[in-house]
Amino acid sequence: MWSKALKLLMCGVLAGLALAAAAFPANAALGLGIKAVSDTFVELPSDLKTPPPAQRTYLYANDGKTLITSFYDVNRVDVPLDQIAPALQKGIVAAEDARFFEHGGVDVRSVVRAFVANGRGGSVEQGASTLTMQYVRNVLKTDPDLTEQQREAATAETAGRKLQEMRYAVALEKQLSKEEILNRYLNIAYFGAGAYGAAAASERYFSKSPADLTLAEAALLAGLVQSPDSDSPIGGDKNRALERRSYVLDQMAKTGAITTAEADAAKKEPLTLHPKEQPNGCTASAQNQWGFFCDYVKQWWMQQAAFGATEADREQALLRGGYSIVTSLDPDIQKTAQRQTLTVYGYGNKRAVPMAMVEPGTGRVLAMAVNRHYGLNGTMNQLIAGGGDINGYQAGSSFKMFTMLAALEAGMPLDTAFDAPARIVSQYPGSGPGTCNGYWCPANATPSWMDGRRTMWDGFGRSVNTYFVWLEQQVGADKAVEMAQRLGITFRAESDASFAAKNPEDWGSFTLGVAATTPLDLANAYATVAAEGMYCEPLPVVSITDSNGAKVAAADPRCKRVISEDVARAATDAARCPVGQQSAFGRCNGGTADQVGQILGNRSVAGKTGSSEDNSTETFVGFTPQVAAAAIAVNPDDPQDHVGSAVQAEVIVAVARTMAAALKGQPAEAFTPPSEQIAGEGRSRLPQ
Repeated sequence: MWSKALKLLMCGVLAGLALAAAAFPANAALGLGIKAVSDTFVELPSDLKTPPPAQRTYLYANDGKTLITSFYDVNRVDVPLDQIAPALQKGIVAAEDARFFEHGGVDVRSVVRAFVANGRGGSVEQGASTLTMQYVRNVLKTDPDLTEQQREAATAETAGRKLQEMRYAVALEKQLSKEEILNRYLNIAYFGAGAYGAAAASERYFSKSPADLTLAEAALLAGLVQSPDSDSPIGGDKNRALERRSYVLDQMAKTGAITTAEADAAKKEPLTLHPKEQPNGCTASAQNQWGFFCDYVKQWWMQQAAFGATEADREQALLRGGYSIVTSLDPDIQKTAQRQTLTVYGYGNKRAVPMAMVEPGTGRVLAMAVNRHYGLNGTMNQLIAGGGDINGYQAGSSFKMFTMLAALEAGMPLDTAFDAPARIVSQYPGSGPGTCNGYWCPANATPSWMDGRRTMWDGFGRSVNTYFVWLEQQVGADKAVEMAQRLGITFRAESDASFAAKNPEDWGSFTLGVAATTPLDLANAYATVAAEGMYCEPLPVVSITDSNGAKVAAADPRCKRVISEDVARAATDAARCPVGQQSAFGRCNGGTADQVGQILGNRSVAGKTGSSEDNSTETFVGFTPQVAAAAIAVNPDDPQDHVGSAVQAEVIVAVARTMAAALKGQPAEAFTPPSEQIAGEGRSRLPQ
């Protein structure tokens, strides 16, 4: 309510107006009145010159069109005035401030009329706020940089607030055109049902652009700004909404914006709504099974300094910054990945098959799938990328890749030979099962097929444990651990991180994949090999533009060389053995995933299987020059629930078919053979 103090303060202004009216024409008197209000103004707040953005952020798939979801705490998106139907522009002016284009921010006639009316009635029966004054109030009460008390003060019914609002309005009109003020007002006004601004309101009530509003629709929206929640036809009073629509149409006819006939015709139109609720957050994308990818995008965003100094700042930027984020998610690949995970385990199974696919050379994440529903009725644990309570899962022999890379880098060629026994007594101390006289002594899973003289080619192809434990001893376990970290393997489990930091040289079992990892880390590590030694940070976005359309550099790939081209090519050559293909030197003689080569056909492909102890998990990771993918069968809630060896073939096929679908229509690219020097030219370089 207008307080008595406000009435007293306004008396001074009105007295000046009365005197002026006796001596000057009406327009001159109005000018003096405005001057009386504005003379005490000192400085216009910067937020009124450039209001802080509070707009939706949109998240799209890699085509830039398929909407995954949006993020907001204020459902609002700015649009230019020429994208708002003239009927809504005229309706707002007619209903809220008919003299908008005539006054200078404060309509003194309205002030006088309201003062007299309210004085007679003893209460507020008429208001005097212009659109400019309403805009000022809206900006101040939604400014995220103000405290809650300051925002409340911006709308308090006090004399001081009202006069300050007038001063700001007059000053603002000296800096902005009427069209700009109207545009800003239409982009910030609240229209009820959670919709701020004309674009959000048009979408919320009618599922259309504000440019496409009919006269009746525009009048309905214009009528809501006075009491947006109580008058809203969604959750409010529909009859009251129609009454306000009629009021707006009458005012438009009165001001000449439309004819009386047009007003009458629009009044007769039935209330026809097509409500659409804008998705908000990752749970809103769950129906398309994109929730886990969306969650990863948000996780990535919260780590980027480009969006704020603190996590709180970055979250505010996501919710209010009006960004347009084109992600790296390929909907077709995602659909295939999701379907393939479900061929292994269904949605109701306690076991899971998290799968990730990455593009070598950019690190862009193309798909993230798992046989789980994302959300409150499923799970919000990041099963694919890790984080929170998810440290990852053992990936078994897929970690042999890191030992092989370390050995190659140390100068050991691919034909480094060793007569691998069924069991090897290592140099690494140990206790309990799997130890011999105080030393760790692992065995081969299938001695009849694995034992014997092996090189990196067939040792990797047949996944010979004793060969790789021996190789790890030659190069040093710490070198294998460091290589894994270089390729992006993150030790999220406290015990793994401690081992890696304090005594990696004694971590002999590392080569057999006892450290926890995630499908995303594993896929990206192998993508580094596919990219011939170029490591790229996992990246879930293709481009990001801010609310002004400017590109944000955070979306650019961040790549660096971590191993030489020849080392990566050599490891790739050996990795062709497990998938049933032949190395450049003809040294493959058996693999654990022969079906992959058959599924991929004439494409060059490489990869590795992995079975953790007692088959508690089963893993496959594969790659071509264009894609790398990994999946792990596991019970994420119970490590003691062993998935068993039988599921390995299903995991292999699921990954291979997803890769084949992702590569459909792309040219078949070949791997570059390694040098003869790093291959060893067929000669053994180390003793048995």
